[in-house]
Amino acid sequence: MLALNTATLGHNLDGYGAGWSPERVIDACAERGLAGIVFWRREIGSRAFAIGNRVRAAGMEVVGLCRTPFLVGPLVPPTREARMDDFRAAVDMAAALGAPVLTLVTGGIEPGTKGPHESQKRLAERVAEGADYAARHEVNLALEPLNPLYGGNRTCLMTVRDALRVCDMVDAPNVGIAVDVYHVWWDTTLAESCAAARGRILGFHLCDWLADTRDMLLDRGMMGDGVADLRAIRAAVKGAGYSGTCEVEIFSAGNWWRRDPDEVLDTMIDRFRTVC
Repeated sequence: MLALNTATLGHNLDGYGAGWSPERVIDACAERGLAGIVFWRREIGSRAFAIGNRVRAAGMEVVGLCRTPFLVGPLVPPTREARMDDFRAAVDMAAALGAPVLTLVTGGIEPGTKGPHESQKRLAERVAEGADYAARHEVNLALEPLNPLYGGNRTCLMTVRDALRVCDMVDAPNVGIAVDVYHVWWDTTLAESCAAARGRILGFHLCDWLADTRDMLLDRGMMGDGVADLRAIRAAVKGAGYSGTCEVEIFSAGNWWRRDPDEVLDTMIDRFRTVC
């Protein structure tokens, strides 16, 4: 089953993409028989109920929502109150959409500390603080490890092993992980880590790593254009018991975000069938 993350059309950052409304995206995905859509909070505003209902009326599901605020590191909201207010607002939006999964991009290394371990401990404390609230709203939290390139300001989780360690520290049934090809393709222990994550993988994100990547954030490849072993990664995720959708999430300011969204959608469907 295939789902679109709307970042693939450039809708998560101002000034990019074709500017399609959520309704137009929904209709285009439904016409192509996709199973679901993942939105970003900035697209939804105060229309979460209406957009969620529109997706379901079109025969699809809202697979997830991106994302929580950073919980640790230099980019975290300035106060605990601001952090938790934003976290609860993200949970509320996911619940209103009917999205079962809220992606959690953690934030980086806590100021005044060195290495990831202290930040991971603080992250676990802060995730635990919000997990009960999310559970009451029937929302699962997916901790997403990021490529080590982001290990300063955006993440303290750089491998699936790291994410599982924090899940163990939180010890909440609604806390699991998301596996994103862009961030984990390089990890030669990924198959073993996915096996250890059995039952805790809440999302699987598809794209590719370009051999000549020119921007660590905005130059992801369409599946098949890069060097990631997509079939092996997908097999490892499925082997760990994941039966949800494969979500295409491509940040590509210089290429795919400049193309007609219809071309992007048709290409991602073809590549999913042929190279994944």
